Amino acid sequence: MPNNIHFTIKKRHNLAWIILSIVILAIAIGTFYYFKSQRSDIVVFTDKLKVHYLPSYAGEERIIKYIDEYIAPDYGIKVEAVALADGTQANRIVAEGGYAGTVLQHQWWLKQVVEANGFELTPTVEVFQWSFAIYSDRYKNVDELPEGAVIAIPIDGANQGQALWLLEREGLIGLDKNIEPKTAKIKNIVDNPRKFEFKELDLLTMPRVLDSIDAGVSYVSLFDAGKISRDKGILFPKAPRTFASRLVIGTKFLNDPYIKKLQEAFADPRVQEYLETTDDPLVQGVLTPVSDN
Repeated sequence: MPNNIHFTIKKRHNLAWIILSIVILAIAIGTFYYFKSQRSDIVVFTDKLKVHYLPSYAGEERIIKYIDEYIAPDYGIKVEAVALADGTQANRIVAEGGYAGTVLQHQWWLKQVVEANGFELTPTVEVFQWSFAIYSDRYKNVDELPEGAVIAIPIDGANQGQALWLLEREGLIGLDKNIEPKTAKIKNIVDNPRKFEFKELDLLTMPRVLDSIDAGVSYVSLFDAGKISRDKGILFPKAPRTFASRLVIGTKFLNDPYIKKLQEAFADPRVQEYLETTDDPLVQGVLTPVSDN
């Protein structure tokens, strides 16, 4: 009888240790995978930083490469120009830290993107301004545009406002004074003395249909990409500063020391000097220095 009692106690003791070992192992495995998943979300930037540009805007690549070669070394960083045609995807990658930044948009386009997608992005340094112009396959200057001329403008909100504001500044239309010009839509035109007819088009479509309309208002770089000669440009006014390209950064990375260096490099005065003096045909007359107002 005593032997049986002794045997039973020992068996329970071993079983308890087995159960305890299993629990400890399970906790260890769970802890390992928890911290592994947490660490995978951590973005660590180095001195090699990727900055995105749209491949349809070749001048943007030239600016990034100029900064990398002549300016970035002074700030202890390397800057790699990375092309991606999908702007929404590029913004998502920036928000997640896959790219250090992007120069694809002005702050009003970014506002639309953030509102539509919920990305956490912040516009920082003003880098350059896209030359915005009126092109025509039929007329040599804006004074020749006839009454009832069909004028194409961008269909998206941010760039439509820019086009209409341009036309107002040139005295071709009048906009409702109760709205911000940069937010203008066709419905906000209150004065149209020449009874222009406005046609909304996608930015990339406009160069292809220029021969079927009287004039189009868009970015010089897009007309260049569409093989439209600059001789077809009938007005090249300066864009307002509010539409300057911004170096856009993922909001949660703004205080990263390398991201701060990146902003300093893009804010260096030599960037504006380059834009002012370069004879690179992909930049000259396409991307201009940031204006005073």
